[in-house]
Amino acid sequence: MNANVGGMDKILRIVAGLVLIVLAIMGIGAPWTWIGVVPLATGLLGWCPAYSIFGMNTCPMKKA
Repeated sequence: MNANVGGMDKILRIVAGLVLIVLAIMGIGAPWTWIGVVPLATGLLGWCPAYSIFGMNTCPMKKA
């Protein structure tokens, strides 16, 4: 499980996830706002299974 989420992508996922979860807790929006757990988890872990499937990577290249 190599990291494939990095930089701005990671920050946006964490912020979006937190916003959706807060909306769900406050009762604003539909029950689907609990889906915010997914971007929050992928942002915190730095790994997205969908990126793995599609061969995407937003992490900067590591220098040898």
